[in-house]
Amino acid sequence: MKSFTDYGREWLDTLVVAISVAMAFRAYFYEPFKIPTGSMQETLWGYHTAAGTEKGMWDEFPLSWLKLAWTGSRTVDWKAPATGTVRCTPRQDGFATVQIGTHPKTWSLPTDACRELHGRFVRAGETLWKGAITTGDFIFVNRWKWNFVQPQDGEVMIFSTTGIDKLPQGTHYIKRMKARPGETYVLEHPVQGRPTEVTMGKDEYFACGDNFANSFDSRYWGTVPRENLRGLGSVVFWPFNGWRIIR
Repeated sequence: MKSFTDYGREWLDTLVVAISVAMAFRAYFYEPFKIPTGSMQETLWGYHTAAGTEKGMWDEFPLSWLKLAWTGSRTVDWKAPATGTVRCTPRQDGFATVQIGTHPKTWSLPTDACRELHGRFVRAGETLWKGAITTGDFIFVNRWKWNFVQPQDGEVMIFSTTGIDKLPQGTHYIKRMKARPGETYVLEHPVQGRPTEVTMGKDEYFACGDNFANSFDSRYWGTVPRENLRGLGSVVFWPFNGWRIIR
């Protein structure tokens, strides 16, 4: 007859195998990725806000959890915890670090919510910001396809920023592939003072966001080396009401 120790060991073995399979799946096949900013709108959405939205029935617990799971959205009414001038420092993840006056603590708010806050004087208890916050899309990255076929123009590419000048190191960006090695790309939305036409060298790719007006991309910092490619955007898996194949 098996003891509790035997059952426990079997469950532990099963758990280790399951975790190993999940890690291998993530490393070699499909990897989850969070869209950080709005550079790929309207194709993919990062954190975005709608100021002034009032709370309704679906914003009260426990319905608020159902709303968050289905739509990725929540409505907030944040009060200022201190008195002073608001200072917002944008980050690379769709958020900004917020500090009020000389208060030593900092807070995080979506970058677009901070546009109307920076430099504003607030008093403790005053509404700092209220509105709807949508977390943005979570996607699966196809890690295996480019092992068998070459990347194609128009595909949504995820790449490492490591070694690319002018970009924060050790993170990942998502853009649309506009040109491959050897191709010449006539920019659809050129940047003043920069080339309007570029030719790719060996193992170089040109990457642009779909939201050209709000995208820091190859037009500013150059090409993406082949070795930096991580995979292509496959499907949006969350929020649930936004499930779709990425095109």
